[in-house]
Amino acid sequence: MARPREFDENRVLDAVMEAFWRNGYEGTSAQILVDATGLGRGSLYAAYANKDGLFEQALLRYRKRAQGYVDRLRAGGSPTQRLRCLMMEIVDADLTGPEKRGCLATNSAVEMAGRDPRVADLVRQNFAILTRGIEETIRRGQSAREFRSDTDAADLALFLLNAIQGLRVLARTSRPQDRDRLIAVIDRTLAALG
Repeated sequence: MARPREFDENRVLDAVMEAFWRNGYEGTSAQILVDATGLGRGSLYAAYANKDGLFEQALLRYRKRAQGYVDRLRAGGSPTQRLRCLMMEIVDADLTGPEKRGCLATNSAVEMAGRDPRVADLVRQNFAILTRGIEETIRRGQSAREFRSDTDAADLALFLLNAIQGLRVLARTSRPQDRDRLIAVIDRTLAALG
């Protein structure tokens, strides 16, 4: 019979996610993970096999953020305003945060997805959560005549996901005084849905 884990798994997985998010896969050493979690190397690897297993857990944990965005999109109000609020929230978090971390899924795609099919699959799954939420919001907007209905909602959702990920990259390299320019990009992007 397996021994129960003697640590708070949620706290440990949050710390693992934060470590990879801050440092990337290559930049996260075993010592960084030990320091972040407070667990010994043996305990950490006994629970999660190896660095790859820990990285997979970080990407799985990051899905909660994507689902959180979807939950906010499903809140009441205008679909246009829901999407605008989501995009502004993302830009503001990436632009003003103490660490310009961007999106863990995007960062992982750039760093690892080209050489690791499992990472590519996990990133796709993460993007699919947000894309489905965007698509639902666009469908509501099409029904309310806020968005054009002559274009497939799934195509528009992918267009918007692309814009959001691009904004995340721009925000990582922008300064706080560039916020108005990024908000203008948001407004132009949303106007393309109309």
